[in-house]
Amino acid sequence: MDEKKKSKGLPKKERMKIPRTPMPEQDPKERSRNFSEVPLGYTPEMAIKEATRCLECKKPKCIIGCPVEVKIPEFIGLIAEGKFIEAAWTLKETNALPAVCGRVCPQETQCEITCVTGKKSKPVAIGRLERFAADYERAQGKMQIPEIAPPTGKRVAMVGCGPAGLTCAGDLIKLGHEVHIFEALHAPGGVLVYGIPEFRLPKAIVNAEVDYLIACGMKLHLNTIIGKMYTVHELMEEENFDAIFIGTGAGAPAFMRIPGENFANIYSANEWLTRINLMRAYEFPACDTPIHRGKIICTIGGGNVAMDSARTALRLGAEHSIVVYRRTRKEMPARDEEIHHAKEEGVEFHFLTAPLEYSADDEGKVTEMRCIRMELGEPDASGRRRPLPIEGSEFTIECDTVVVAIGNLANPIVPDTTPGLKLNKWGNIDADRETGATSIPGVYAGGDIVTGAATVIEAMGAGKVAARAMHEYLTKSETAATT
Repeated sequence: MDEKKKSKGLPKKERMKIPRTPMPEQDPKERSRNFSEVPLGYTPEMAIKEATRCLECKKPKCIIGCPVEVKIPEFIGLIAEGKFIEAAWTLKETNALPAVCGRVCPQETQCEITCVTGKKSKPVAIGRLERFAADYERAQGKMQIPEIAPPTGKRVAMVGCGPAGLTCAGDLIKLGHEVHIFEALHAPGGVLVYGIPEFRLPKAIVNAEVDYLIACGMKLHLNTIIGKMYTVHELMEEENFDAIFIGTGAGAPAFMRIPGENFANIYSANEWLTRINLMRAYEFPACDTPIHRGKIICTIGGGNVAMDSARTALRLGAEHSIVVYRRTRKEMPARDEEIHHAKEEGVEFHFLTAPLEYSADDEGKVTEMRCIRMELGEPDASGRRRPLPIEGSEFTIECDTVVVAIGNLANPIVPDTTPGLKLNKWGNIDADRETGATSIPGVYAGGDIVTGAATVIEAMGAGKVAARAMHEYLTKSETAATT
């Protein structure tokens, strides 16, 4: 403990000189052919060293960048003192899914980008420390149930067991409300389990986070499709729920609508990743999930989902995994870490390239993709330079499998079965970004079903915002009923 106190007491200038602690990873050649997690995590010694880099700012800016309001300097300070369990408990005061966030949250554009240490050096590895603390608590079996407020008598339904619904549930449980979460699939977690590969977010981690919320009092209902088994109105009027949160995500696939897209072995990223993740194709041959294991697999798109799809292709045995993206590396929306990992593993990139049509063999199976070269023009609505086709630059890429990862559309089941629920022109739920309130009193929404496809942490932030507003709505309605 003396060494821990010594490092904690270092002057700020000395702390600034400590280099950022790298996280050990699997060797790229090995990991590209297995589904085990790529980063191996910090050791306690690594975590203490990295935590010592925190300057303990009087006015920490890192908290401002966190959508779920984690007490960042506080939990990092506890790690620096070797109080790892206490650090995890501090995390869980505001974040119900710290082991998830420590793995998939883009800290580099949120909490870490505002880190004061990062002005003269690299920012403190906040995400890696978050992962360490959460993993340490789980490994030690020291899970602590937080203080739960007395029961309010109010019942709340969460529609969708993804990051938005789980976060909203976790906050409302602590406030004393009875929370039921309804999930259409046979496993909880939403996009955390069907959309993110095992090598980036192991299913055991998601299950442990869900189990924690169940231990806190959350009631889980799987294989329950709201909009089919019950409508939103039926939940309120017949099942006696006082408020509802809709967090069904953006689970409908998007395609380019070019000739040949219906040929066999052309998948949406949704189907590709769901078959591999939720139907356990990653456990072949123990699970003989029906999916085409091609030798030349092309992925269309430049986001995190495209990186997940392309890296997964290698692990399924592809000899060539090719990413086709219509802009340059600079414009890719995927995290730098994911692009870096993909390149290390051998994913090939065709930039400034757009598909035009597909060809197939006599059995209707895709064999090649005709493409065109692009050049960048003026910026479009996204702020990125608009890709423009170069006349006469067409060429072909041989392929036997294609994954289209160009974005997702709103899941239509709940909106289509909820009269009075206002939608925007894209079919997303029109909800107040400050409260999550929809056009129906007592019904709130957040995450991708409101914003369109975004990040896990943004969905979690929306769940937290809605929970705060829902608690106010529920307690106000109770006050009104007693006066």
